[in-house]
Amino acid sequence: MAVEFRDAEREQTSFLAPLEKRALVWLAVRMPQRVNSDHLTVLGLVSLLAAGFSYWYAKGEKAGLLMAIVFLFTNWFGDSLDGTLARVRNRQRPRYGFYVDHVVDAFGTLFLFGGLAASGYMSPWVAMGFLIAYFMLSIEVYLSTYTLGMFRLSHFKFSPTELRILLAAGNIALFLMPSPMVLGGRFLLFDVGGVIGIAGVFIMLLRAIIQHTTMLYEEETVR
Repeated sequence: MAVEFRDAEREQTSFLAPLEKRALVWLAVRMPQRVNSDHLTVLGLVSLLAAGFSYWYAKGEKAGLLMAIVFLFTNWFGDSLDGTLARVRNRQRPRYGFYVDHVVDAFGTLFLFGGLAASGYMSPWVAMGFLIAYFMLSIEVYLSTYTLGMFRLSHFKFSPTELRILLAAGNIALFLMPSPMVLGGRFLLFDVGGVIGIAGVFIMLLRAIIQHTTMLYEEETVR
């Protein structure tokens, strides 16, 4: 039996959103017909797995940091372009696409931060903390998508695209530095960034919870 489904409104207000949207449409229009959205989704997942292994490899060979940048780019290519390609070709599968895309994101993020935790450039506790914060924010996004019909792709002008760029910039800095230690040898660069990231994600989470709880309360108050 077919289930009635209303596709959620997409909200994307990140710094790079206008430029990224034009670039993705340009790429989608020129994509060979033999390539479909599922191929790009798999590319995004495999890329994050490879990025995680690259970070693990970087523990003994700093070239792994540069390898991770390449795979972060291919992850952006696959993860960002799969939905655009479906829309450009009018081959949307809203329920399938939403479900698969976010299951893939969950496993991919686990691979990525598992690699960072094994790299020696980020302590396991910071990597675990960021992963927990990311999953809690993801849960809130999925709940608000279901209850409000709005799928928010960015918070405070930041989206996964900006986060990939920041991570790549950190990789370059670590590759050029003689030692991964900073601030008098007391903190790892990625630990400092990770702690700031955890705080930022929790601020985004609390803001979204307050905003969405207020909206739902006002809409469904029994008078």
